[in-house]
Amino acid sequence: MATLRELRTRVASITNIQRVTNAMQMVAAAKMRRAQDAIEAARPYAQQLDRVLRELHQSVDTDEQPLFKERPGNRVSLVVVTSDRGLCGAFNSALCRRVQAELGALGDSQVELITVGRKGRDYFGNRGHHVARHHADVFSHLEFVRATEIAQDLTGGFIAGETDRVLLCYSEFISVGSQVPTVQQLLPIVPEASEAEAGSADYAFEPSPEALLETLVPRQVNFQVWRALLEANAGFFAAQMTAMDNATKNAGDMIEELTREMNKERQASITLELMDIIGGAEAVA
Repeated sequence: MATLRELRTRVASITNIQRVTNAMQMVAAAKMRRAQDAIEAARPYAQQLDRVLRELHQSVDTDEQPLFKERPGNRVSLVVVTSDRGLCGAFNSALCRRVQAELGALGDSQVELITVGRKGRDYFGNRGHHVARHHADVFSHLEFVRATEIAQDLTGGFIAGETDRVLLCYSEFISVGSQVPTVQQLLPIVPEASEAEAGSADYAFEPSPEALLETLVPRQVNFQVWRALLEANAGFFAAQMTAMDNATKNAGDMIEELTREMNKERQASITLELMDIIGGAEAVA
């Protein structure tokens, strides 16, 4: 059984840990709010850009646009977006397991693994997977220019014929308590026509649809990568906030339990001292 001094030391240590986890929870909550505002502001633009591309796709011949061309090959680039840091529960491991399942589904395809975030690189590197390219320190200063660099790297490989498909894997931010691992085809671009747009109308474009495609298609790829980074960033802070909140509560439960045990030990010590005093008094008498 632990001594009274050991119990006091453990209570003091857990109290310090509780202060740290509580501070981390508050910091993550503040950063999560900003990240959530950023992704909610980006979604309407992404939806509108996708709608315009669908209309252009139906109105013009897209064979001249290389990012629309579907190829029969089996070379796949898998881009995995994880966080650089941990202490976020199962946020990264859930996505990595989803990617593992996707790797199994690809079968005999030639898969090129590209990672964004240190946790994904470490996960697959430690399991014997070859990581072709790694984009480091993206989330330390998250800016649109980093998304553009990643997108240009992916589109360059696709246009050069080095890969036939590019899949983007990230955790979609649904709410504070829900981040869903998602696999999305980034290239080639295959706009999905909704039922409302099934009967395409005639549109007058200014400038020409071809000129619009030259501008909007690279922008679409850049923005899809940017959106994935924003989703992953918001999801990380939400998961970290939840994990630190649970850690703070667990530390409080441990402190209560150790305090009860410490009180019992102190009471037992007092009882033994009283028995010694009474025994000595009776011996003198």
